[in-house]
Amino acid sequence: MEKQYILKIGSKGEIFPPKEVRDLLGFNKDQSIIMKVYSNRIIVQKIDSLEEILSKPTDVKISYHVLKNMESEFD
Repeated sequence: MEKQYILKIGSKGEIFPPKEVRDLLGFNKDQSIIMKVYSNRIIVQKIDSLEEILSKPTDVKISYHVLKNMESEFD
C-alpha cells in the first residue's frame, strides 16, 4: 500500500513526518534513522536499537547434525 504525504521543510532544513507516519514506522523522539538518496528520491528507514533487534524472534532453524558439527569445531 502506498500513501503520499506533502511535507514542508523547516527553516533549518528539517523534515517533519506526520504523526500517522511516525506511529506506523515506530519512530520515537531521538530515533536514529538512515536516509538513502537515489536520484530524486529519498528513502528514510528506522535503525533498530540492539535491544529491539535481540528481542525479535528468529526464523532460523538448524538440524541436530549441523549443530553437532558446529559444536565439534569449537572443541
